Amino acid sequence: MFKHLKADLDSFMERDPAARNRFEIFFLYSGYKAVRSYRFANFLYRHNLKFLARWVSQRSRHKTGIEIHPGATIGKGLFIDHGMGVVIGETTVIGDNCTIYQNVTLGGTGKDHGKRHPTLGNNVLVGAGAKVLGPFTVGDNARIAAGAVVLNEIPPNSTAVGVPARVVKTNGVKLGTLDHIHYSDPVAQQLCKLEYEIEQLKKKLEEK
Repeated sequence: MFKHLKADLDSFMERDPAARNRFEIFFLYSGYKAVRSYRFANFLYRHNLKFLARWVSQRSRHKTGIEIHPGATIGKGLFIDHGMGVVIGETTVIGDNCTIYQNVTLGGTGKDHGKRHPTLGNNVLVGAGAKVLGPFTVGDNARIAAGAVVLNEIPPNSTAVGVPARVVKTNGVKLGTLDHIHYSDPVAQQLCKLEYEIEQLKKKLEEK
């Protein structure tokens, strides 16, 4: 648990340009407080102290605005930036070195039992306001753009945008960057293309 906490702390220093020192992150950053509380709650949960685990997680939720179920499985180096409104469900699995922005939901789509929340691979980035709903996998190094609603599996090294989310090419944008906004929506692109074709047809009809 302590190795993971150190890796989590390091992730904030590496990925938050506003972070000045580890002391400030440890005591003041809500994202780190939420992850730190989750580590303790998860320890209790795995040792069948489920009431205490939920008590710890709910106290953390009230203090930070971030709800992480103690039953979730989270790897090392999780970076939750700002974090207000983040919800991580019970059967969610998150790999190593993932980044989650504010108002993200890693949730389910109904009242099914068993695995009902998503699995995120390593180095996944989930942009602000994105919703990832269902028991599927988001592959390693995948990127979910801000505001996307993901309802199906996302392959590794891919970028998903839109509502519902669709996989688009990265167009040469380096996957390691934190820019998760400047991607074109494939639906909007197709609509623009159709609009252009309609205008061209109108011109031809007018010429006749």
